[in-house]
Amino acid sequence: MQFLQLVISGMAQGCIYGLIALGFVLIYKATETVSFAQGDLMMLGAFCGLGAMSLLGFPFWLAVLSAILAMALFGVLLERIVIRPILGQPAFSIVMLTIGVGYVARGLITMIPNFGTETHTLPVPYKDKIWSIAGLVISAEQLVVILVTVLLCGGLYGMFKYSKLGVAMQASSQNQLAAYYMGIPVKRLNGLVWGLAAAVAAVAGLLLAPITFVHANMGFIGLKAFPAAVVGGFGSLPGAIAGGLIIGVVESLSGFYLPEGFKDVAAYIVVLIMLMVKPNGLCGEKLRKKV
Repeated sequence: MQFLQLVISGMAQGCIYGLIALGFVLIYKATETVSFAQGDLMMLGAFCGLGAMSLLGFPFWLAVLSAILAMALFGVLLERIVIRPILGQPAFSIVMLTIGVGYVARGLITMIPNFGTETHTLPVPYKDKIWSIAGLVISAEQLVVILVTVLLCGGLYGMFKYSKLGVAMQASSQNQLAAYYMGIPVKRLNGLVWGLAAAVAAVAGLLLAPITFVHANMGFIGLKAFPAAVVGGFGSLPGAIAGGLIIGVVESLSGFYLPEGFKDVAAYIVVLIMLMVKPNGLCGEKLRKKV
């Protein structure tokens, strides 16, 4: 029973990793760049929800929708103003730029007195509710994280498989030049992908906030989401969720059964093992080039 309890706790945390990893994968598939700002976009989403509730007096559900829409718009503007002018430069330049975006986001938040400098609790209607099933204790926060992740993944799957927008995004991710010649607005789609990645990060932040707290450094969790994307396969959306679940469960089990300190490095040990056994990740595609 203790083992199952740890697995459920790890799955809830892994869903957060998986949602942030989804942002990594979405941006990588669309632009072949890695955005290390995903964790800080998650932090901004949590602060947007908190501000909508505490400062503007919005009810919970309206605050959640407002935060997601605001972050989607922020992602589109970020791609248009900051990222697009540097596309085509070496990958290292773009990576450093996204790291800088994360530092700027944290700095701007901490400049807001009595809001960005403090640690806050996000008031949610399901806070501190628990259920006991055959001796297994499940909190409402964990259940909401898992259910929302399942629904969000189902929605993304449906969008990419059945909608024209999703099919166009897939075509652009496979070959931007060919997609452009077929009349697909590649630049506009790149902006939409960044907006979608920022919205998913906001969802992750709003789900994580009731479990932990809202503070300026909560975006550092993105350092655990990156291994999740690597484990699942950097070009696979289902792989991002699978990698997040693996990282979350391994962390939860290692934190209980192994000596102190193993939990902090467990994610990176899993990455090293995966790179040795299957370098492309669980769901990664094998790419071949003819020379």
